[in-house]
Amino acid sequence: GILEKIRLYLIKKLLPHLEDRRKYHQEFASSTSFHGVHNIVQTQSKTRKALWLLVVVGCLAIVIWQICSRFIYYFSWPTTTTVVVQYVESVKFPAVTFCNLNRFQAHAVSNLKIIFFIWSIVSAVLQKFAMEEKYSQELNDFLLRNQNFSIQDFTRKNGFYLNSSTLLECEFFGKPCYPQDFEHVFTEYGNCFTFNHNDLPARRVSLSGRGLHLLFDVQQEQFTDEPALGFTDAGITFVIHSPKELPRFDGLGLLTPVGMHAQVAIRQLKSIIQEYPWGECKPDIKLQYHTIYSTNGCLQECKARYIQDWCGCLPFILPGNGTECDLLKFYNCVYPAVYDIEIKGLCTVGTHNSTCPAPCEETDYPTTVTYSSFGGEKAIKYFSAKLKKSQEYIRQNLVRIDIKYHDLSYKITQQQKALTISELLADVGGQLGLFCGASMITIIELLEYIFTNFCWMCIFLLLKAPEMPQWNNPTQNQPAHKEKKKGIQEC
Repeated sequence: GILEKIRLYLIKKLLPHLEDRRKYHQEFASSTSFHGVHNIVQTQSKTRKALWLLVVVGCLAIVIWQICSRFIYYFSWPTTTTVVVQYVESVKFPAVTFCNLNRFQAHAVSNLKIIFFIWSIVSAVLQKFAMEEKYSQELNDFLLRNQNFSIQDFTRKNGFYLNSSTLLECEFFGKPCYPQDFEHVFTEYGNCFTFNHNDLPARRVSLSGRGLHLLFDVQQEQFTDEPALGFTDAGITFVIHSPKELPRFDGLGLLTPVGMHAQVAIRQLKSIIQEYPWGECKPDIKLQYHTIYSTNGCLQECKARYIQDWCGCLPFILPGNGTECDLLKFYNCVYPAVYDIEIKGLCTVGTHNSTCPAPCEETDYPTTVTYSSFGGEKAIKYFSAKLKKSQEYIRQNLVRIDIKYHDLSYKITQQQKALTISELLADVGGQLGLFCGASMITIIELLEYIFTNFCWMCIFLLLKAPEMPQWNNPTQNQPAHKEKKKGIQEC
């Protein structure tokens, strides 16, 4: 039937004769561009055949070993780091956020201890804070008596303020600046003020050694902290950051105590990190309330989402558009939620599989800070007469800060792939060419040869398959089967 017709067609058309198959193998071995094979076939001497066979097999083994090692190295995702220093005529000035270590005005409320404690609970969403049980009853009584109390409004009105009485001098690159050039922002230090906020307008400097010059009056008599809660310092803390990023004081803030002059030399460092699996960044991550991605901004948005889901409100110190949390929500829900986020690791940073992986591009400002006592005797007398304050007041309240670029250059630290796909192909091609004289054409020849022999093998196995029994004529097959069985028994 049909099977028999197929068998006949394969015999006539596709399966060559044995002599033709031998001739095909001989021609392939003699004409292939895979070096050394034709020497094995065409050489008459058995000794030379054995030597050439040993050479070809040895070179093939080396090629396989080298290619495997290159693929293993490639899939280990290696990287190299290059550092480039680029000198420019002008460079963008970073944003600088300043905070007074004395957070609140002393006359604002009679029980400042409770205000400090409440603010510590509020700022716990930005930094870790351990609640002390000895203040819990006093805090509960305060919350019951002041249910409509808003810590945000209180801090904005009665926290550190920036005006002509607290900012005595301000100069940027030889031109005066004013308190209105600073943008208000809430941090763990309460009211803080950012110079060059959001890079509008973009301020640049074209000469190293000149930058931002400031003179603060911290007014210790008006602003005070509670030493019992660990707030014992007086002065100005500040952090230098990218204009499009939020300030982060946790472990990164610089401190200038009263009566001191801080000279800060900065450099600009750009870091470029490869995406996973070479690096830890994920370029497709975008933030909802920040123009550029940063781990600090991502962490704040992550906490905001969890707190809004659990408490139905959003702390004003975090980004978002949710309903603002009142004091009771802060105390009864927000603080436990933040603690739960920390314990369960719901908002993690660093690796590619964390909630907030490392940014693919980041700008940092490494600093070198030197300190000196503020002014000599003549300077103290000068400011005392100018401000109409005592010399002791000048020593206990004034802080001078100079921030400038060390030089007009920026450093780029770039993480690069140690082996790209094109370099991998070049390595593989070089190993094949060096030891076997092979190329892409050779690989195609081998694939064609293997495919042809595979087809012949399949056809050969199909032709040698046992014939199908004639199911339509069982009476004819039965005697033959019996005779065969009988013959086997007789044998």
